[in-house]
Amino acid sequence: MASPAIRIGHGYDLHRLEEPPPAGQGRPFVLGGLAFEHGRGPVGHSDGDALLHAVTDAILGGLGLDDIGQLFPDSDPRWDGADSKIFLEEACRLMRSMGYEIANLDATVILERPKIGPHKTALRTTLAGLLEVEADRVNLKGKTHEKVDAVGEGRAIEVHVVVLLESTSEDSRNR
Repeated sequence: MASPAIRIGHGYDLHRLEEPPPAGQGRPFVLGGLAFEHGRGPVGHSDGDALLHAVTDAILGGLGLDDIGQLFPDSDPRWDGADSKIFLEEACRLMRSMGYEIANLDATVILERPKIGPHKTALRTTLAGLLEVEADRVNLKGKTHEKVDAVGEGRAIEVHVVVLLESTSEDSRNR
């Protein structure tokens, strides 16, 4: 049976945000591979980059593969503090090896602070570079939670990503 010409993947991530040690367990705040000055950082096994984690899961999900936690378990000390670009690079390698490319990606970052708007262009450009696609294939939106729940109180970050994968094979494109 031939592989489908297109596949859709959804990725999601949520990280608690805390002050850095010794007051809390927060790591430096990294989002989409970019470092941000912020008084709180993600609590996570790797660098806690919620955007790259959700993008990785969206790609893996679109391919019908194991998720980020199965491929890079938090029980493995190799991933303690790891740069999340490693996870995304592996997802992209798998995607290309299976004959797919990103048609487009749409991400929503839900966070009270820091505000995403002033960094939107840099985040889109960086993410497009990591994915090796044109920036117009990557969309990014910043939202708040209107001071409701942990995200709204600035104690967490939440990210949703949808990706459309397109087959690179001529056969599937000519159906």
